[in-house]
Amino acid sequence: MTTVLVTGCSTGIGFATALAFGRAGHAVAAAMRNPSRAPELANIAARESLPITVFQMDVDSDASVSAAVSRIEHELGPIHVLVNNAGIERMGAVEELPLADFRAVMETNFFGVIRCIQAVLPGMRELRKGCIINVASVAGHVAVSPMASYTASKYALEALSECLAQEVKPHGIRVAIVEPGIIDTAMSRHISVALEPSSYPQRRRVAALFSTALKQPAPPSLVAEKILEIATTITWQLRHPVGPDAAFFLGWRKGMCDEDWVAVGALDDAAWYDRIQADFGMDARPEA
Repeated sequence: MTTVLVTGCSTGIGFATALAFGRAGHAVAAAMRNPSRAPELANIAARESLPITVFQMDVDSDASVSAAVSRIEHELGPIHVLVNNAGIERMGAVEELPLADFRAVMETNFFGVIRCIQAVLPGMRELRKGCIINVASVAGHVAVSPMASYTASKYALEALSECLAQEVKPHGIRVAIVEPGIIDTAMSRHISVALEPSSYPQRRRVAALFSTALKQPAPPSLVAEKILEIATTITWQLRHPVGPDAAFFLGWRKGMCDEDWVAVGALDDAAWYDRIQADFGMDARPEA
């Protein structure tokens, strides 16, 4: 039986991924920061008799990651698959978002991934096999204001994954990057609501874009199914866009030079909404 460690399992993609692996018969270590606040996964696992065990892990803490991985290896055996899914977002223009928020996002989305990788790699190298799947985002290629903190962390994760793949392939370890588009998660729902006043218009425009996209929601299970497929098939493909709009977002950015991309993001509201409608066929204008 394959042992799979999935981080950030309390909601969304991590929750769906843990269930997908468990229902496929794999032993799942479902890690989350505060298990007592998110009992639903454990309840479903018990009701369906799934091989899912919830472990407390805070990916922001060296000690927590080290202790959790030791417990998992002791209770479930060697870890064969690591799914780095835990992530947070903070929305705000570069001028306005507190530096502490930039640090918090990078701590979880980037350094948290490194902590987990460093904890499991010795065991995978000893086995001479393993699979590390990093959940990035189309935001790892598409920089949209006011998502600078989140986008920067995902750009960094993309680069880290490329380097890691080169290092561990000789040891029989596969690395994959999953790049979801707009998926119906609590994070996306939060982005879709522009509550904070700002001197910059991009916050409310991106909120309107997310809100419009979520009217036809793509469920987290789409991403979970792709992650399960990557882990259970012998593929060395590095990048895997997921979701109905992922390829379009990536192609949208690739189709513009840097200066044109900046110019689109700097348009006034009316022109920006017109451009979104022309390029996406989507009227993202907020309802009056």
